[in-house]
Amino acid sequence: MSTTRTRRAAVMAATVTAALVLAACGDGDSASGHESGHNSPSSSATSHNAQDVSFAQGMIPHHRQALEMAELAAVRASSAEVKALAARIEKAQDPEIRTMSGWLKSWGEEVPGTEHTAHSGMPGMMDGADMTKLGKASGEKFDALFLNLMVEHHEGAVDMAKTEQSKGRYTAATAMADDIVTAQAAEIEEMDKLLGDG
Repeated sequence: MSTTRTRRAAVMAATVTAALVLAACGDGDSASGHESGHNSPSSSATSHNAQDVSFAQGMIPHHRQALEMAELAAVRASSAEVKALAARIEKAQDPEIRTMSGWLKSWGEEVPGTEHTAHSGMPGMMDGADMTKLGKASGEKFDALFLNLMVEHHEGAVDMAKTEQSKGRYTAATAMADDIVTAQAAEIEEMDKLLGDG
């Protein structure tokens, strides 16, 4: 009888131990599964990668140059359509500069300075000669030059934004990239029509 009880106790202990081991393994797997399942979306929404930093550090000076061009249009353009377009560009891009600067500060990354020399290799960026030429133009000559240069500038921004769409991780940055592609592609079409009318 005692032998039977001992065997039963041993079997019971083995069964309980096995159950506990299986439960522990199961809990571990499900816990890690839950972690990856729950944390991946939220972490991807709040974390960033090198592409997000590159996007912000590149787009800030890119936008700043567009603002310089838009400010020139306010005083040198003759076309009401060009002036209105320049005002819209300024209204859209100035807040984006502030937003991207905030991201970089929160990430502990450098916010680009106001000089353009270090960024002249970026898609669509005007060099000093282009900006000087634009600054000296006025009237209809300014309108045509502004539109041609801004189309090129916007095309560069769209290319940069598409790279962010495909490689960025930070949700707010990829959302801004979506907005840039949509808005600037529409403005390119608008400017092409204005150039066709001119």
